[in-house]
Amino acid sequence: MVFLTSIKPALWIAQRFSFARKRFRIINVISAISLTGIIVGVCTLLVVMSVLNGFQKLARDLFVTIDSPAQIIPFDGRSITVPATLLRAIRAIEGVSSAEPYAEGEAIIVTGDKSELVVLKGLGDTAHQRLIFQSRAKHPLFTRESIAVGEILAYRTNLYRYRQVKLFSPELISLGLESLSQPYLMPALGIPQTTVSSLFSLQKLFDDHYILTSDHFAQKVLLLGTDEYSGIDIRVKEGYSSVWISSQVQNLLLESRLNKKCRVRSLEEKYSTIFAVMQLEKWASFSILMLIVLVAVLSLTGALAMTAIDKQRELFYLRCLGMERLQCMAIFIAQGGATGVVGAFAGTILAWSICRLQELYGFVNLPSKSAFIIDAYPVDMQTGDYFAVCITAILLSLIVSLYPARKAALIASHRSSDLKTN
Repeated sequence: MVFLTSIKPALWIAQRFSFARKRFRIINVISAISLTGIIVGVCTLLVVMSVLNGFQKLARDLFVTIDSPAQIIPFDGRSITVPATLLRAIRAIEGVSSAEPYAEGEAIIVTGDKSELVVLKGLGDTAHQRLIFQSRAKHPLFTRESIAVGEILAYRTNLYRYRQVKLFSPELISLGLESLSQPYLMPALGIPQTTVSSLFSLQKLFDDHYILTSDHFAQKVLLLGTDEYSGIDIRVKEGYSSVWISSQVQNLLLESRLNKKCRVRSLEEKYSTIFAVMQLEKWASFSILMLIVLVAVLSLTGALAMTAIDKQRELFYLRCLGMERLQCMAIFIAQGGATGVVGAFAGTILAWSICRLQELYGFVNLPSKSAFIIDAYPVDMQTGDYFAVCITAILLSLIVSLYPARKAALIASHRSSDLKTN
C-alpha cells in the first residue's frame, strides 16, 4: 500500500533525477543507449511481426478463393443433406455474404497410362461466378460436365485443354468389389468421362492437387445423391470477423437441432498444419527479437545503479525527510518504467509509420518479383501484437529496475553516518 501511494511523488523525483546534471556523464550515455535500444528493438520486432502477419493474410486470401473462412461439415460420414431453410437462415445472419453448398472429396483421375489421386471440388453457379471474378478469367473455368485442373497437376499428368480424362471416386472400387456378390450394383459402376475445360493457377496447394467442376458433376463422381453435399461454404462480408460469424452459425445449428449432425469448421482448422507453422514462425521471431529489447533493458540496470551512486546524498536527505525504504525503491522503479514506456511508445510509432508507408507505397520489394505473386513485402498491423510487444518491453524495464532500486534503498539507509560526517 505504501508503494502504491508513493507512485506520484516517485515519478516526480524520478523525472528530476533523469534530467538533472550528473557528475558522471557516462550515466547519460548509458541511459541514451538503453532508450535507443528499446526503441530499435520494439520497432524491429513490430515490423517483422507485421510482415509475417502480411504473409499469413496473403496465404489466407489465396485459400479463400476456393475455400471459405467458415464451413459447415458433417460430424460423421462424407455428406449432409442441405435443406433450403438452413441456407436461408444462414444467409439471414448479419455479416454473412453468401452460403453455398459444395461437393468435395478424393477422386482418381486417369489419363492414358497415368493415374493420380486428386481432390475434386464441385461448386455452384454463384461460387463459380465469384471464382471467375477473383481469378480474372475471361471465360468460365468449367461447364456442367467438364473440369478445370490446377496448372502444376496438369503439367505432372500431361493434361491440356480439351483432353478426355476419366474420373472416379475410390468408393467406386469398394462398390465394384461388393458387386461380385451383389450383381444389382453393376449399373452404378460406370466410370464418368469428362473433358478438361481450362487450367487455373490460384495457390500452390490448389494448383498441385485440386480439380474444380460443377456441383452436379462432382456429386456424380463422388457417388452422392442430388440433395447430398460435403458441406456449406460460408463467406463473410468486409468488416466482420469470421470467428464471430462462426459462433453465430454454431448457435443457429443448436437452435435447429442440427448440431449433432454437422458442425462449423474454420479455415485455420482445415489447414491447421500450414497456419500452425506460420504462427510458430511468428512467435519464434518474437522470442528471438525480444532479446534485442532484453539487452537494451539490461543496460538500463547499470544506468540506474550509477544514478543511485551519483544521487546518494539526495537519497539520504529524502530518507531524513521521512521517505521510507519502499518509497526510495519506487523512485528507481518509476524511472526504469518511464524509460520503458517512452521507448515502447516511440518504437511503436516508428514501426507503425514504417509499416504504413510500406502498405501504401511498397518501397521495400521482394528479392525476386518473378517468384512471387506480389512485388513488395506485405504487412498486416494487428493491435494484439502491438499491445503484446509494448507490455513485454515495459514489464522487462520494470523487472530490471528492481535490483538498482533495492541498491538505492540500501545506499540511503546504510551510508547515512558517512554523509552526516561530510
